[in-house]
Amino acid sequence: MSIIEVKNITKRFNDKLVLDNVSYDVNQGEIFGFIGPNGAGKSTLINIMTSLLTPDSGTIKICGYDILKEPIKAKECIGYVPQDISLIEELTAYDNLEFFGALYGLKGKELKERINEALEVTGLVEKKKEKVKKFSGGMKRRLNIAAAIMHHPKVLIMDEPTVGVDPQSRNHIFNFTKNICKEWGSTVIYTSHYMEEVEELCKRVFIIDLGKEIAYGTKDEIKTSVFPNNKVTIEAKDISAELILNIEKVNGILNVKEKNETIILTIDSNFKLNNVLTIIEQYGINIKKISYDEAKLEDVFLALTGKTLRD
Repeated sequence: MSIIEVKNITKRFNDKLVLDNVSYDVNQGEIFGFIGPNGAGKSTLINIMTSLLTPDSGTIKICGYDILKEPIKAKECIGYVPQDISLIEELTAYDNLEFFGALYGLKGKELKERINEALEVTGLVEKKKEKVKKFSGGMKRRLNIAAAIMHHPKVLIMDEPTVGVDPQSRNHIFNFTKNICKEWGSTVIYTSHYMEEVEELCKRVFIIDLGKEIAYGTKDEIKTSVFPNNKVTIEAKDISAELILNIEKVNGILNVKEKNETIILTIDSNFKLNNVLTIIEQYGINIKKISYDEAKLEDVFLALTGKTLRD
């Protein structure tokens, strides 16, 4: 079921076309990757989704509410973790959350419970009485997230949540992102300049460049559309021509090469490694190493846009 529906969004700034007829849906409970190089139009679209900007044409529905016709209702469903830290540095972590919770309309016992919950899920309970100005960059990022989830949003937009953080904080943010979907049923839109994060967290992605859709779908669908074949490399001694001929007959193998005691297989989605291993065992050959070379999302992105993610 789609919890976010973006339909034909177009936006210009003077004569510059920033978003060109962009459309996608986000399913309830998923972590959806939204990626593109600098200047691709990501921030503009996020600003439209949060009603900070108005599109020239097109519609966006969040939790069934049209962002133009019912902006308050739509925004009640959203938690937003901005790329820039948005905290009051002279206040403690607890006082910051008390302030943001009050903006959401929380008060009394419920407010205290939500503060403690937000501190718990972001791993900041022991730091709640410290002033934010003493926090590391990673701790500020985590508190930024805590402030965004006080009202249990159905949709959480995380814009570059791990920029400049330490490995411990990055792990906290990763685990939090996975858990909020499983335990709260929240939906996450995740933008990042670290492609390995999107690779790990997101099943479906939308790639945008110069305001246009470049690719949209599951990671596997996008990878297959750009790099339809993967490779398996098998290192072994005493490789015979007869062995190679038998391996060539295996379903799912498109090409076989043998070089320097190494068998290189070009494969498609029908390939099963056990079928090849069974043949090799019949020849009494000991395998030294097997490696699987699958296309990475970073490779796909570079092939589609001609740019690295930070260009």
